[in-house]
Amino acid sequence: MADAAVGALVALHRGLDRLGPGDDAFSHTVLDGLEGLPPHPDIADLGCGSGAGALLLARRFHRPVIAVDDQQAFLDDMMARAAGMGCGSLIEPRCADIAAPGIAPASLDLVWSEGAAYAIGFARALGAWRPLLRSGGYAVVSELTWFTNAPPAEPRAYWADGYPDMGDEAVNRARAEAAGFVVRHVRRLPAVAWQRNYSDPLGRRLDAAAGDPAYAPIIDECRREADLQRRSGQSFGYAFYVLQAP
Repeated sequence: MADAAVGALVALHRGLDRLGPGDDAFSHTVLDGLEGLPPHPDIADLGCGSGAGALLLARRFHRPVIAVDDQQAFLDDMMARAAGMGCGSLIEPRCADIAAPGIAPASLDLVWSEGAAYAIGFARALGAWRPLLRSGGYAVVSELTWFTNAPPAEPRAYWADGYPDMGDEAVNRARAEAAGFVVRHVRRLPAVAWQRNYSDPLGRRLDAAAGDPAYAPIIDECRREADLQRRSGQSFGYAFYVLQAP
């Protein structure tokens, strides 16, 4: 993506609570199922964006969270939010590539990543993150996923262009196992969490930016994705892959 387009996307998303589909209650349910996670885990949120996951983790565990993103603007937003919540001392922001976050091998009990693995590909992300975990540690990674083996033509064509490596749950399970993980659970994020917590707030931002030529192509693309999700969301969505290092 061209630098101008990236800049426009960053500007449109700044100030939003979430930069992609997700839901706090759902995240807590996933965390409740991590059997054997130490009570005081060492944690990193990779591709943290404006901090929805990192802040939830810091407040839940009262533990420091290494929060990695390659956009300093989002890290700045996260730290402002953390200060307002009184947990700024628990967030360690790092502006870095999620493929090389600068975290020591075998130093983490939990890797968390919501909607960010696609930036480098699910298989590559898991291969890069598996060495960061101690034995028995967890990676919880949400990934855009086909929910059917025969998706309709329109979403199939759209994602063939936007994310050609997108897999179904069986393909992604195999990718996780090839990276050295045991797949414990796969939990589908409810479609309403895409619409209510991401598409609707972003849509209001798009309405406010309408008419600005700098944003025109990005606005059209964001609206197209949201419309496709509303009409064909039964065939694709986000799944949380709960993975454990043996």
